[in-house]
Amino acid sequence: MASTSDFRNGMVIEFNNDLYVIVQFQHVKPGKGPAFVRTKLKNIKTGRVIDNTFNSGVKVNVARVERRPYQYLYKDDMGYYFMHLETFDQIHVEEHIIDYPEFLIENQNVEVVVHADTETVLSVELPQFVVMQVVYSEPGLRGDTATNTLKQAKLENGTKVNVPLFVNTGDKIRIDVASKSYIERVKG
Repeated sequence: MASTSDFRNGMVIEFNNDLYVIVQFQHVKPGKGPAFVRTKLKNIKTGRVIDNTFNSGVKVNVARVERRPYQYLYKDDMGYYFMHLETFDQIHVEEHIIDYPEFLIENQNVEVVVHADTETVLSVELPQFVVMQVVYSEPGLRGDTATNTLKQAKLENGTKVNVPLFVNTGDKIRIDVASKSYIERVKG
């Protein structure tokens, strides 16, 4: 059990018979009346974000979650397969549990969030940035750099992202997974 004074971003709590991650919280002490805590909670199963207000000092159950290192192996009709990096155990995960599955590439390391009590997989989190190779992009024209013009590029796993004109086929680029945007070109 934890009280509202223990709230932290990323904490997983049991609320309304479901598991929620605290995305944002704010302690509010109005001039008149008791203090309270405003929160934004993200449902782990559905991904839906709700607003909720807790009275100050209310006790909530904290869910025990563990982050485990896994490596992405392959995908088939049944879903995605991952291997634990220390025990070499393999697990099967459905696509809706994975954050940004379009940026998964074979042998990529990810973190799997597991509910420690029930051993159920809650989510699969990719690193914040991934490096991927451009397999096709239109050639950029010389002198087209007066503005921040972007073109579409197809990556090694089939995903399309917008990149600057100077990026060519065969280049490796770093991508921000959350915003699905180009960050920089990677040497080598």
